Amino acid sequence: MMTLVYYAIFGLLAGLIARFLVPGKDPMGLLGTMVLGVVGSFAGGFVWNLIFGGGGNLLDFRMSSFIGSVGGAVLLLLLMRFIRSRS
Repeated sequence: MMTLVYYAIFGLLAGLIARFLVPGKDPMGLLGTMVLGVVGSFAGGFVWNLIFGGGGNLLDFRMSSFIGSVGGAVLLLLLMRFIRSRS
């Protein structure tokens, strides 16, 4: 149960930093920011493991995993804006 809480906090922090790094109008609240961070964490972790291999979990915190999570959230945010602008 606590793992879900850690995922939520980790995702919220990654989402907040991603939204700070990519300023602009995004119609999402705190829950949307948290989901952005969690999905970005999974995307960033997937790419990180493809490039560098290895594993680990959320409770084994490393700064590199957090940077990858923020990077994944930034890419996801930019992708969402691109898709929204085309429709």
